[in-house]
Amino acid sequence: MDLKRIIAFNLTGLLLLLSWALPHGLPWTDLDDRIFWAFNQWITPENGLWDNLLALLNTRFFDAASFGVMGVLFTIAMRRDPRPDRLRRWFGIGVTMLLTAGVIAIVTNKAITYGHPSPTRFFEHAARLTDIVSIPTKDSASNSFPGDHGLMLMIFAGFMLRFADRRTAGWSIAFVLLLSAPRIMVGAHWFSDVYMGALSIALLALPWVLCTPVATTMTTLVQRGLSRLPLNR
Repeated sequence: MDLKRIIAFNLTGLLLLLSWALPHGLPWTDLDDRIFWAFNQWITPENGLWDNLLALLNTRFFDAASFGVMGVLFTIAMRRDPRPDRLRRWFGIGVTMLLTAGVIAIVTNKAITYGHPSPTRFFEHAARLTDIVSIPTKDSASNSFPGDHGLMLMIFAGFMLRFADRRTAGWSIAFVLLLSAPRIMVGAHWFSDVYMGALSIALLALPWVLCTPVATTMTTLVQRGLSRLPLNR
C-alpha cells in the first residue's frame, strides 16, 4: 500500500472540493461562465461548418468512438506488456476496471444529492446547437454535475497509469482532455463539472483501488480463474 500517494491524491481531491464549496475559494463560477461564453458565441447559423462539427462530436456515435479509442489504447498496452501471460492479465485488469467504474458510478449517484443544470439550460439566452443543426446531438442536461463522461475517462486513465507503459498512459491522459472537451464546448457541461466534480471523485476513490493491493488482487483472481482456459498468449 502506497499510503503517501493515497494521502497526496486524497488531499488534492479534498482541496478541489473545498475550493468550490467555500465562499472565498477559487472562482469556479466566474471561470465556468467565461469558458462557456467563449465557446457559445461561436454557435451561430453563420458558422455552419463549426456547428456541424461540434454537433458530430456530441453524438452517440462519437461516444462510441471514444470507447473505441480506449479499446485501442487498452490493446496497445496489452501488446506492449512483456509478460508471457499478458492476455489473461489484461483481461483481469479490464474486469477490475469495469467493476471499479460501476461501483464508483453507483456510489456517486447515491452519495451526491447536489445537482445543477447545464449552462445551456441555466442561461436563458444561450445559443443552443439543437436549434441550429439537424444532427441529433446532446447540448444540454437537466443535471450535469458531476461530469460522468469525464469521470469514466479518468478511471480509464488511472488504470493505464497503474498498469500500462508510460507512453500509453500519457496518451490516456491526453485523451481525457480531448474527449471530455466537446461536452464543455457545446455547453452540456460546465468546466467545473469535469475538472472539479469528476476529478475530485477520481482523486478520492481511485487511489484506494490502484495504490492498494485491491486492483492487483482482483486482477490476479480473474487471471487464475482463466488459467484453465485455452487462451492464446
